[in-house]
Amino acid sequence: MTDDDLVRELWAALDGPPDAPERITRDRAPTALDRAALPAAAPARATVAVCSLAAAELAAARSGGPVPRVRVRDRAVDGAFRSDRLVRLDGRAPVTFAPLSGFWRAADGWVRTHANYPHHRARLLDALGLPQDAGPSELAAALAGRDAAATEEAVYAAGGLAVAVRDRDTWARHPQGMAAAAQPLAGRRPLAPGGAPLPPPGREPGYAAAGLRVLDLTRVLAGPVATRTLALLGAEVLRLDAPWLPESQDALDDTGMGKRSARLDLATADGRAAFGRLLERADVVVTGYRPGALEALEGLAPEELAAGRPGLVVAQLSAWGRTGPWAGRRGFDSLVQAASGVALTERAAGPADTPPGALPAQALDHGTGYLLAAAVLRALTRRHRTGEGSLLRLSLARTAHTLLHTDVPVQAPPPVPFVEPVLREAVTGRGRLRYAPSPVEFTGGPRDWSRTPGLWGADAPCWEGTPH
Repeated sequence: MTDDDLVRELWAALDGPPDAPERITRDRAPTALDRAALPAAAPARATVAVCSLAAAELAAARSGGPVPRVRVRDRAVDGAFRSDRLVRLDGRAPVTFAPLSGFWRAADGWVRTHANYPHHRARLLDALGLPQDAGPSELAAALAGRDAAATEEAVYAAGGLAVAVRDRDTWARHPQGMAAAAQPLAGRRPLAPGGAPLPPPGREPGYAAAGLRVLDLTRVLAGPVATRTLALLGAEVLRLDAPWLPESQDALDDTGMGKRSARLDLATADGRAAFGRLLERADVVVTGYRPGALEALEGLAPEELAAGRPGLVVAQLSAWGRTGPWAGRRGFDSLVQAASGVALTERAAGPADTPPGALPAQALDHGTGYLLAAAVLRALTRRHRTGEGSLLRLSLARTAHTLLHTDVPVQAPPPVPFVEPVLREAVTGRGRLRYAPSPVEFTGGPRDWSRTPGLWGADAPCWEGTPH
């Protein structure tokens, strides 16, 4: 398989016209993604390519012009896939993983934990019978005598996040691994027909999503990457978070480009009423909560969302997929890497007790984010042409399956150091922000966001220009 073959495979999964990939130009360079044991660089380039194609296609559909050419620059892809690690505010590096998040030796293998958020940390310690002030040494001692799979189940039962580290063959035989492999890469079914054609962009034709409104109910990291991309293309993106769920400002400084951020309690009648008013003018709703969580709240199932909004696009993102025994579980990129065999494939050469490894970036998150944005953009093109809405479903586990079964040859490490990405800086009200530019590029398209991130939850839960 070549890079071109992979792009065509992903584009076909999005039901894109087969001749579109011919419009891609590539600027190649050795990057940090080439250091992976798996061919991580090729899917990264391919997901950005199909996202750029989908954006170019929508821009052409709305403006009535020809589909622009797309350019994929390896340095831009590399920077974007590591953007959560490269972002700086006044030179300060972000905190990416908490002390209790990582790989730990178990009695029969390894366990990967995720405890970045305070509530996840508390649940992890409760599940293991540890005091809330326990540190890494206490956690290591508690896990060392426990079975990895039993720990996985106990922590999940307590509402925490931990998985047993598996190799790729074990995952392929696991019920959830089989369920993920059987799912489409970007599932779609019709929803809410009768939508009107989208109006012309109203400014430069390259702003494919100009004038469209997106409700962003996602958190770290794939969903915010997707909605950050829609914001780049001119959409008004309003991120909504539950007031009681904390969020990292570092994460928002990376993925909040172009967006506003508000807090809204959807568990209350007032909160759902406010959401209903927002929905009346929304074109896209993107959710990243575990399957069933939002549907359990009155009026928030996809069909209910679309009932009064013909042509609505609802995009649902999950960690493990919509089917299988883990469908309702929480998850993050690091956990999916560990469970699916990616982490053991990336283990560095060394003694038998060498810890599992990781990709040079949270590539499942970022890759799924660009696929999700591409699926939304293609659904908007469909809505423009036919009036049909869409329900879209993607998962990190299905993206991992694609990575594990991509046979694009891994390039040998370059004889010279990899080429660093080009970063940008902007002066904000909170300091000087360094960030990675978007890799989504096509002729006439935007090259930067219209605004830098503000403070988490500081905006009113209303569309711009409307009263709160």
